[in-house]
Amino acid sequence: MAITASMVKELREMTGAGMMDCKKALNETNGDMDAAIEFLRKNGQAKAEKKAGRIAAEGIVKTVVKDDKVAAIVEVNSETDFVAKNDEFQGFVEAVVNQVADSDAADMDAFLAEPWAADTSKTVKDALVEKIAVIGENLNIRRFEKVVAENGCVVSYIHGGGRIGVLIEAETDVVNDEIKNALKNVAMQVAAMYPKYVSRDEVSQEYMDHEKEILLAAAKKENEESKKPKPDNIIEKMIIGRLNKELKEICLLDQTYVQDSDLTVAKYVEKVAKENNANITVKRFVRFETGEGLEKKQEDFAAEVAAQMNA
Repeated sequence: MAITASMVKELREMTGAGMMDCKKALNETNGDMDAAIEFLRKNGQAKAEKKAGRIAAEGIVKTVVKDDKVAAIVEVNSETDFVAKNDEFQGFVEAVVNQVADSDAADMDAFLAEPWAADTSKTVKDALVEKIAVIGENLNIRRFEKVVAENGCVVSYIHGGGRIGVLIEAETDVVNDEIKNALKNVAMQVAAMYPKYVSRDEVSQEYMDHEKEILLAAAKKENEESKKPKPDNIIEKMIIGRLNKELKEICLLDQTYVQDSDLTVAKYVEKVAKENNANITVKRFVRFETGEGLEKKQEDFAAEVAAQMNA
């Protein structure tokens, strides 16, 4: 049976596998679409090994929240944005994040060794390897985190279709839609403004001393170059002012609330708490951004397609 370009395209859309992998699978199975999918699955291990060296810096972040108390967030990487948008890939990530929410794994090795919830004859690692074979790219479950709210609730927020994901855990004696919506607004703040800490209480003395040292050196240099040098006591006040400004940028509760510049995030949470006769404390946040810190492979997509069509 002649294998047409439309058949290759259909198989690629169904599985997310590489163009040449789809073509080979259809040739090997005489154009039988179901058999071609099975062929891709059966060749899983060898494919996974070949693709393990490729850079997987695209992908998505997904979250899940169960009963307002348990939440999970994962980042799963692919090589290309095309695959990241593929239903097969997205379904796999959905299964992974749900497994994390039900898991007690302390680290990635323990998680990968767990029985795969959808088929307990396999491990999570086995399921990942199979998915690499079907999709045709290197995939990587890069990181995960599980949050359990003992006295309050957890909310999540996804930005840009999975580019950024945030979990917010809050201690609160009242859990209702208004409070959950307010906490989602705080999660949006975390996504947009990238704080490092919830509050100043979390900032270590070591960090403070280091920043003071840098600010002091910069202030002294400015002073030396100035036509009107300032006395040491004024320089000290300048350093304190600059450090406070920095803390307002890196501490979530000190940040200016993006939806109302007259409020800080702390004042916004306080306002919502008062309106709902509640006591609310933001305990922690988790923020994942897809590909953060990973090297991204630069591709000439047109050249790649031309090379494959001529293969």
